[in-house]
Amino acid sequence: MNGVHDMGGLQDMGPVRIEKNEPVFHERWEGRVYAMTRALRFWNKWNIDSSRWATELIPPVEYLRMSYYEKWHAGMVELLVNSKLVTREEIESGKPADGSAKATPPLTAGQVVPLFTQAQFAGRNRTGASPRFRAGQRVRARNMHPLGHNRLPRYARGRFGIIDRDHGAFSLPDTNATLLGENPQHVYSVRFTARELWGEQAPAQDAVYIDMWDTYLEPA
Repeated sequence: MNGVHDMGGLQDMGPVRIEKNEPVFHERWEGRVYAMTRALRFWNKWNIDSSRWATELIPPVEYLRMSYYEKWHAGMVELLVNSKLVTREEIESGKPADGSAKATPPLTAGQVVPLFTQAQFAGRNRTGASPRFRAGQRVRARNMHPLGHNRLPRYARGRFGIIDRDHGAFSLPDTNATLLGENPQHVYSVRFTARELWGEQAPAQDAVYIDMWDTYLEPA
C-alpha cells in the first residue's frame, strides 16, 4: 500500500528528535492503550499484521496529526468494530447495548504479569517452505504497488541488492493481515548499497539491510 505511513526516504519531514531519558509512556493513557492492544489479541480475532494494516488505513491527514499511541488506539477501535466484538455506538457511549451477550475474556488476571513482563517472540519460523534464493545471490526488489498490506519499502522497489542471509520461513504479512492464510515464505536480509537506493550523492561505504519475503524478490 502506497500510504502516508511508508515514510522511508521521504525528504522535508523534519528532524528526528532524540529525547534524553525518554519515559516508556509520556501519558498514563498511552500505557492503557498499549495494555488494551496486547490483551485484545487474546480473542484471536486478528493478528499483528491485521493491526498494522488497520493503522495504515487511517486517513493521511489524521495519520500525520496523531501521536504514536493515538494511531494504535484508532486502529484498535476499527478492529474491534470490524470483528463485531463491540459496536461503534457502544464505544462512543462507553456502555454495552441492551441485550448484548456477555463474553468472558480469554486473558485472565493471573496471566497478565508473566505475559507482559517476559519477552515474547512474535515471529513464527515455519518449516515446509523452500527458499528461492541463497546467500550471495544478486536479486531485484519487485516494482509492486499492492492496495493491501505489505512490508516492502517503497524506496527499495525496483532496486538491486545481494542476499546476505536467510532467516528461515515466516508468515507472509500480505495475506496474514486480511486473514487469508499465513502462506509461510523464506525471509532474507538483503543488502542494498546506499547509492543504489539514493543515487551517486550517497556515501559509497553505506548500505541498508532490509528483511524481504520471497514474494518481494526476483532474480537479477
